[in-house]
Amino acid sequence: MKEANEILRAELNKLGLGEVKEVKYNLSVPELVTESLCRGETKLADSGAIVVNTSPFTGRSPNDKYLIENGDPDLWFASGTEPLKQEQFGRLKTKMIETMKPLRLYVRDVLAGADPENSIRIRVITDFAWQNLAAANMFIDYNGETPHIDPDFTMLVCSKFVGDPQADGLRSPAMVVLNFDEKLVLIGNTRYAGEVKKSVFTLMNYVLPKRNVLSLHCSANIGQDGDVALFFGLSGTGKTTLSSDEARALIGDDEHGWSDNGIFNFEGGCYAKTIRLNPKYEPLVWSAINRFGALLENVPLDENNHPDFDDNSITENTRASYPLTFISNYEPSGMGGHPNNIFFLTADAFGVLPPLAKLTNEQAMYYFLSGYTSKLAGTERGLGNKPEATFSTCFGAPFLPLKPTVYAKLLAERLEKHGTTVWLLNTGWSGGGFGVGERIKLPLTRAMISAAFSGELDNVPTHIHPIFNIAIPDAVPGVPNEVLNPELSWADRDAYEAEARALAEKFRNNFKKYEANVGPEVPASGPVA
Repeated sequence: MKEANEILRAELNKLGLGEVKEVKYNLSVPELVTESLCRGETKLADSGAIVVNTSPFTGRSPNDKYLIENGDPDLWFASGTEPLKQEQFGRLKTKMIETMKPLRLYVRDVLAGADPENSIRIRVITDFAWQNLAAANMFIDYNGETPHIDPDFTMLVCSKFVGDPQADGLRSPAMVVLNFDEKLVLIGNTRYAGEVKKSVFTLMNYVLPKRNVLSLHCSANIGQDGDVALFFGLSGTGKTTLSSDEARALIGDDEHGWSDNGIFNFEGGCYAKTIRLNPKYEPLVWSAINRFGALLENVPLDENNHPDFDDNSITENTRASYPLTFISNYEPSGMGGHPNNIFFLTADAFGVLPPLAKLTNEQAMYYFLSGYTSKLAGTERGLGNKPEATFSTCFGAPFLPLKPTVYAKLLAERLEKHGTTVWLLNTGWSGGGFGVGERIKLPLTRAMISAAFSGELDNVPTHIHPIFNIAIPDAVPGVPNEVLNPELSWADRDAYEAEARALAEKFRNNFKKYEANVGPEVPASGPVA
């Protein structure tokens, strides 16, 4: 124990935190829960979970995320903003360390990457106990007897640090700053745990492709016969829900790598969206978030301290973090073979995309680079009465620090080598857009996925959608024909065609920025004029 304390102090001294007031290292979950409650950071729900309100930051703050310039020609800035300079980073680091010195700090050493050949050693230093619990839930346990020496990456998370936009060159008092050369992340002012999680994901998206390992924003599960499936999708499309399948083991719900060995999870836990969670349709997630050790973010409690998952008065983006061990059928290794099926999820609120279509490899690159879904009116400030099309490169643009085609080319190579089948899966609306039609029922979506898993669709004839140019199965067991073919569910066929052509045009306009860096066969495989 003495040796471990000496190593930790030496490590903190390297950061300038050698004189910090108090340090608590790798506390157990009960200890972190107790600390958070005793210090008034959280409340205890009647289910045993602890609950925190992270207002005013109840989601990621992409405009407050910065990369530090390092001369890498492949470095890419999803927001289109200029990087911060090294000297700016130095000033911010000094200010944050001075802010943290008088505080009680919680230090946690974890791992990112279940594949030992591609594992990254992470140190998370927070000023709140509950944030340390979030890290314990979401990352992989480090079971070493002594602390990491010179970890691969360190995160300084200080909610009490408030940036000075004018003096520090920031866009607001909040910041998430990644310096790949110094192997350091600074997170200040915001308390939203998703910033910690996604900073590690951004790191993996930088490091792994340089090792010829494809990093992916997707969930993954594995069947009893060892067949692996990946589910890509932006928030609200069903990534967590659809990968949590009682008949299949969960590898992970959000972030994975695809190496020569197969698929591996980056994380040791889940960060599930909980708004209007239904125990009937999502029993695995429901049981995982309603127990001791789970952490609920921005879920209101009633007078009996009972969580109200239907209440969006704080935010629509209510969340829960919990370890994978809370899922009854998780895959303990966090690994699987090369994927047999990949599903690109989209929640098309215009109601025009088919619920299931098989993609060629060229179309897989097209829809991967497009990363389409739609935002719904009423779920975000500033949205009007109609849905808005959203294109997020590779289904995760804010977390990609390298040029998009780096990831797309790695995907194309793997699809060709391993013969993976790629599907476009629409979990959005049928019979009309949002406000007119209805959302495709979850049991129907699961029926389509099950048919793909079982091989029932291997020899089913397909027909090409005349606008989106994708192959729709002629029949799927248990799924009505008017659901498979969206134009049949619309009362007004002309209105359907007009809406479909409008969305197709959005796809083509968005893809123009990639055309110079991919072969001509890729844009040619997309929607037709």
